[in-house]
Amino acid sequence: MLKILLVDDHALIRAGLKQILLTGLGKAIIAEAQNAQEAMTLVQKQPWDIVITDITLPGRSGLDLLCEFKHLRPEMPVLMLSVLSENEFAVRVLKSGAAGFVHKEASPEELVRAVKKVLAGGKYVSQSLAEKLAVQIGKPDVDHPHKKLSDREYVVLTMLAAGNSLTHIGKILSLSIKTISTYRSRILEKMQLSNNADLTRYALKHGLVD
Repeated sequence: MLKILLVDDHALIRAGLKQILLTGLGKAIIAEAQNAQEAMTLVQKQPWDIVITDITLPGRSGLDLLCEFKHLRPEMPVLMLSVLSENEFAVRVLKSGAAGFVHKEASPEELVRAVKKVLAGGKYVSQSLAEKLAVQIGKPDVDHPHKKLSDREYVVLTMLAAGNSLTHIGKILSLSIKTISTYRSRILEKMQLSNNADLTRYALKHGLVD
């Protein structure tokens, strides 16, 4: 029987995803983890046909988990979920080894399509992103400043640009305000920007936030 691991820190989200998958895929064994530590324990115990994980988990992020999963079980496909803009983030996670990216505002039918494609050995991005990537083929690869950021810095950038306060970001990522402030300083320095308003303008211009 198909074995699926769901990783999300919100019980209601996990319950909704579980119902969508059981309806769309039929019978399956679906386990749940609410953080990176629980997820790693379950993956260490046994392989899974697919792991579906949020990116913005408390403590270690879904991106951190992705790297650990690929090291521990290289053949296990990982589908990433997020409310973050897919324009840049989907490409970033695919380059890191993810099997696909689904925005949390996607329809239940799209999630099921994504899971089926990944289980069949394919990679999944939305139709709209696939069209954008197709248009970009052949264009020179511009080295934008945000590409210098680490995965964690990139997450903080998108959350700052979306108008989230340091306190709120820290709460979501289970990090101190001081740590988030340090990330913010690094981001501004690497991107040669002055303040949050500059970050927001940059992110909107480059499609990093919706």
